[in-house]
Amino acid sequence: MNRLTTTDLNNFHRHALGADRFINRVLESIETQSAAQQTNYPPFNIIKYGDHETEVQIAVAGFSITELEVKIDNGSLVITGEKPVQDKIEGVEYVHHGISARRFIRSWTLAENVEVLGADVKDGILSVKIRRLNPESAKPKTIPITYAGDTIIE
Repeated sequence: MNRLTTTDLNNFHRHALGADRFINRVLESIETQSAAQQTNYPPFNIIKYGDHETEVQIAVAGFSITELEVKIDNGSLVITGEKPVQDKIEGVEYVHHGISARRFIRSWTLAENVEVLGADVKDGILSVKIRRLNPESAKPKTIPITYAGDTIIE
């Protein structure tokens, strides 16, 4: 049994015609993951509905709508939350400060032929809905073969 211990995917390039962009994005994602993205904050769910719809849910309790951002950047879904720094309020002392409101960035690489339908917040959960499209170019088709100018198989 061979074990893959490096990110050398050169052998995959021979078997995946036209997938160079995808393989390069996977390698880039592996290499650029920062320690901040490897944390478990904030917790999230990924829910799949059938073959074509997916929903990403992120716990964002305590964040207002103006402190959240959902964007598509270079083929990735990027969700950011950032609360402004609050100055200490005179006469207010926290006995226990357990509700975290730290800055976060969560990102997922989007496959080709995927569209983000929208995002909404309900009960402290940010939901981003995604749909996989099935374009004509992705459907199976027979390619006609010609030999010396004559069509042999259609």
